[in-house]
Amino acid sequence: MKVNRSFILAGFILVKFILQYYLISPDYDLQRDEYLHLDQGNHLAWGYLSVPPVTSWISRIIQLLGNTVFWVKFFPALFGALTIVIIWKAIEALKGNLFALILGATCILFSSLLRLNTLYQPNSLDVLSWTTFYYMLIRYIHSEQPKWLYFGAIIFAIGFLNKYNIAFLVLGLIPAILLTEHRRILTQQNFYGAVLLGLVLVSPNLIWQYQNSFPVLHHMQELAATQLVHVNRWDFFKDQILFFLGALFVIFASLHALLFYPPFIKYRCFFWALAFTLLVFVYFKAKSYYAIGLYPIYISFGAVFLGNLLNTGWKKYVQPVTIAIPLLFFIPLYKIAFPNKSPEQIRNNSQPYKDLGLLRWEDGKDHELPQDFADMLGWKQLADKVDSVCSSLPNLDHTLILCDNYGQAGAINYYMRNRKIRANSFNADYINWLPLQQKITDAILVKEDNDEDKGRKTEIPLFDTVYLAAKRINALAREPEISIYVLRGAKVDINQRIIDEMERKKNWQ
Repeated sequence: MKVNRSFILAGFILVKFILQYYLISPDYDLQRDEYLHLDQGNHLAWGYLSVPPVTSWISRIIQLLGNTVFWVKFFPALFGALTIVIIWKAIEALKGNLFALILGATCILFSSLLRLNTLYQPNSLDVLSWTTFYYMLIRYIHSEQPKWLYFGAIIFAIGFLNKYNIAFLVLGLIPAILLTEHRRILTQQNFYGAVLLGLVLVSPNLIWQYQNSFPVLHHMQELAATQLVHVNRWDFFKDQILFFLGALFVIFASLHALLFYPPFIKYRCFFWALAFTLLVFVYFKAKSYYAIGLYPIYISFGAVFLGNLLNTGWKKYVQPVTIAIPLLFFIPLYKIAFPNKSPEQIRNNSQPYKDLGLLRWEDGKDHELPQDFADMLGWKQLADKVDSVCSSLPNLDHTLILCDNYGQAGAINYYMRNRKIRANSFNADYINWLPLQQKITDAILVKEDNDEDKGRKTEIPLFDTVYLAAKRINALAREPEISIYVLRGAKVDINQRIIDEMERKKNWQ
């Protein structure tokens, strides 16, 4: 039987990987954030302005493997596959039968994780970290062996060094434990040993944050002012339903079981953890997808409960129908939730996307494409334009490419064939990577600006020659029109200007 179970699990993993590559149309480039994360692999550090360091380590591995799109997409798919494995192991730990294992794996496979795992961002590992931490808690509650506390500390540290979002897990879990008999854990020496281990593991990042004046706090303030202000709490709850739509009945079954099913009474803290964690998310007006990692572990509880409930007599005939439900709910989502259609196809049939709010961007307005899809257009085209402009210049040794934002800079660095020069920006982490040691006499400006005169007027006094060299136009891209200017013959000390602008930006942030 174990061999058969392993074979079935391997089948789920294989299907997971196939789907992750199949669900992305070749009409799209990488997404804005992916370029930044890939570039972080060229500047390894214990922290960055918006994320902890783990993603940069993975980016370095991707570079060593060839830096191709295949490997960029491989790692989020891998983390999604490992999430299925952890849920499988959790169901086994909860004494679930084969039906429960298949049901749980099916619910995880045909869920919003398929969408999340298409993007190379910290979110895929974040969900895996949440799920694995909860799995460690299940193992500890079941056995009360201290090793699971220490394993949990290690998993928390990995999650924290990947994305600070896992702090919400702790904020929701602490009051849940205090409400149950598990509060006695707070009197145990091993608990504090595990806490100490976790602090030691995350301390390099905390030290980096301290040395850099805690940029994560400034990032959160900016995020709250520019994006979270548009978050509607009702939309937050609506999105929670959509994330695991086909598995809702399993999640609700888990909540019932955690309250009333005798074998699960000792795990009741999970019921309260769900409630408190959602309250914390809502209080801080968090983006809805921040909570995705909360749900997979509840699918394991629900699958085991239903597996025992539907395991006798005529109820066994309900099992195939139950397993089919996540797949049936996935089919309509397949048509709208993934970048598997060309931009033109989406624009010509936009109503289903609008009905589900998928066309609403972070600015609170509806657009022609979902924001993530629009953020996957025009980047290679931009890099080709900049590459062509660079080829027309006689000397790049003293030339600076300066972009408006990290998406432009990262895409140029990823796609551009000319490796003698790198794109930079005063935006995001690029502000710390500017080539101050290089004497700058010429510059290429990449600007999201439709007004040529406005784009030139501030630079004309600083250079002998300023002209518009090219434009990248893509009406469906998040940045529909990008201008590329060439500035030759600096009249002032450009390096000092860069230093002054860096200080101004950092003080503003």
